[in-house]
Amino acid sequence: MAVVAVVDTTAGASVGLLPLVSLGPAFSGLVGGWRRTALVGVLAVALCCALGIYDGLFEERRGFSALASVIGVTAAGVIAAVMRQRRETEFANVRSIAEVAQRVLLRPVPRSAGRLRTAVSYTSAVAEARIGGDLYEVVASPVGVRVIIGDVQGKGLEAVETAAVVLGAFREAAYDETGLTAVGERVQRAADRALSGEKFVTAIIAEIGGEGGAVLLNYGHPAPMVLRQDGSACFPEPPEYAMPLGLGVPAGEGPVPYRVPFGPGDQMLLYTDGVTEARDHTGTFYPLGQRSHLLKDPDPEAALEALRTDLVQHTEGPLHDDAAMLLLRFRDPGPTFGTLGPFDPS
Repeated sequence: MAVVAVVDTTAGASVGLLPLVSLGPAFSGLVGGWRRTALVGVLAVALCCALGIYDGLFEERRGFSALASVIGVTAAGVIAAVMRQRRETEFANVRSIAEVAQRVLLRPVPRSAGRLRTAVSYTSAVAEARIGGDLYEVVASPVGVRVIIGDVQGKGLEAVETAAVVLGAFREAAYDETGLTAVGERVQRAADRALSGEKFVTAIIAEIGGEGGAVLLNYGHPAPMVLRQDGSACFPEPPEYAMPLGLGVPAGEGPVPYRVPFGPGDQMLLYTDGVTEARDHTGTFYPLGQRSHLLKDPDPEAALEALRTDLVQHTEGPLHDDAAMLLLRFRDPGPTFGTLGPFDPS
């Protein structure tokens, strides 16, 4: 508005810039509230009147046409500002509810559980979302620390609902069941009830107890990465891969539990296929095994953040699939789990 006024007074009325004064309330309606837009509109009308009198435009129709355009744009800007503020308020309320739902579904994992230090990283493929089709949980049960990480087929609200069913079943069974196989069977039944058609969930359920090592149930999920104290890394595969959750596998035909050596100084990284299937611009998959050195930071959360940053840099842009990572770090010998006997690292 100031620029229009300066140009109009210096160039004269023949340039015909007076209607451009309406740009003030127009832009104000895009970024400001309705009160600010109305105030700018009043100033625009006053400026239009002053310039019209100065240029002698009110002696003909041009002055009244310019004034009418400023008033009309001001009214439209006020209406637009009111509607935009209402939408922003509704969006803020929906986002607040969504954040609460996200915290309930994917709660922050405890920084320490039993003799484990834990950290988690979740990167959603959907912009502005914190949850999707990946799931994880850490439960300190009476018989040891039990964890789950899984990947629901598909995306969107349907995948989130399935993740909620699986997590709810695991949280309840992890406390109640004494055997890890029984935990898996309860989660399997819950997934079978919730899913239909060809939908499924790949998952790993693990238990780290007081007898040394970790016991795993693998439901068609990528094998975890285990980092030894000497810096070596391995991906312990199950004896045979079982069917994913939700495909109606009969009772007793689930995965066979297998033990993985896991003791003081070791780390175990559980992840979803959004990590290993992330590609760069050449189509090369993310080399997770070659990036194990990034987990050397004494702080588990800092170590996992370094790995997540490297993953995002590898893709050179947004991820095309949800990527969840759960880092379990065995602390030095200390108190034992639950009612089990002393820890035997052998």
